[in-house]
Amino acid sequence: MSVLTYGYAVWSPIVWLVALLVLAVMALYVRSRGQKRYKKGTAQTDVFISGIQVPPAEQRHIPAHNIYWGFFEALKGFYSTIMRPHTGIINDYILWMAAVMAITVLVLVMVN
Repeated sequence: MSVLTYGYAVWSPIVWLVALLVLAVMALYVRSRGQKRYKKGTAQTDVFISGIQVPPAEQRHIPAHNIYWGFFEALKGFYSTIMRPHTGIINDYILWMAAVMAITVLVLVMVN
C-alpha cells in the first residue's frame, strides 16, 4: 500500500457535508436550550470582574507585551536565538514552507 493512498471515505464531500449538517443541528439544539431571560443592553451584558467596578473601554485595553512579559522574560535566551533568522518578509516564509513541503514529498515518494 502506498503512503500517499487514502481511503475513499476520508475525502468524500458527501461524508463531510453530512458531518457538517449533523454538527450544525447539534449546535442549533444546544443554542436553543439557552436562557430565554437574557436581555441585551441591560446589566446582564456588563463585564464582571469579581465585583470590581469596570473601567471605561479605553482604559481596559492591555497591550500584548504587558500580558506576555513574564513568559518572554523567562525564555529570553530562546527567543533571542529564534528571532534572529526571522526577517518578517512573507516571501521568506513561503520559500521555507515550499522547501519543507518539497523535501517531505520527496522523502515520502522515495520511501515507497
